[in-house]
Amino acid sequence: MTKKIFKLMTYTVIISLGTVLGAGLLAGIVVAPTIFHSELLLGSELLSRFQEGLLMTQVFERLAYAINFLVVVVILYEVIKYKAFESDRWSLLATFLVVSTGLLFTSYYMPQILEMQSMGESITGSKLFENTHFASELDFKIFAFSALALLILNLKKALK
Repeated sequence: MTKKIFKLMTYTVIISLGTVLGAGLLAGIVVAPTIFHSELLLGSELLSRFQEGLLMTQVFERLAYAINFLVVVVILYEVIKYKAFESDRWSLLATFLVVSTGLLFTSYYMPQILEMQSMGESITGSKLFENTHFASELDFKIFAFSALALLILNLKKALK
């Protein structure tokens, strides 16, 4: 593989990591507080907490497509790097965390939250839902920090 193609692939991964990381941060830092405090903007409570949760779930459900795309891109890139002896243990660790937490979020937590929401408003107030939601938030934070670490590691390599 030529250096030019490898560099292009590196930039593609960096842009993908930055885009998905930015979208995730935007969803968590800007969109979630806006949706869950809509009464402050609208002057009165128009939506119940359950309805606000349904809207927020739609945001994260759409973000899950980008996360799955990123997981595929990162796996392919890191396999190519590994075969070219360009990989290091920190990149492999960050890749493992991005892939595992990304897939855990999109393939386990999202379907479980969607299933609970389909059962109605009563289940979303339960301890089971609260624990699942908390675990999904923790998983997403680990995903975001891992994606940031992988982004920084790849930027350092690209700028050499």
